Amino acid sequence: MQSKHIVVHGRVQGVFFRASAEDAAGRLGVGGWVRNREDGTVEMVVEGEDDAVEQMIAWAREGSSQAWVSGVDVTDTEPQGHRSFEQT
Repeated sequence: MQSKHIVVHGRVQGVFFRASAEDAAGRLGVGGWVRNREDGTVEMVVEGEDDAVEQMIAWAREGSSQAWVSGVDVTDTEPQGHRSFEQT
């Protein structure tokens, strides 16, 4: 089990990024949350099995079909026991 804090840069707000992240997380079976930040980025915490978390990071590098991702920052975090994934 691992946990990652992810900040996604680019055109990632107003393009269904959070809803698409929630769908991707459901398919991958990871927990956590996603939210817009005031600076125009989107941040997520993703927890789960190593492979599923890595797949979620790969998804974040592409984003939703309408998004344009210019960069992704990933840092390790302590797992908090998230069992579901939600937009906040």
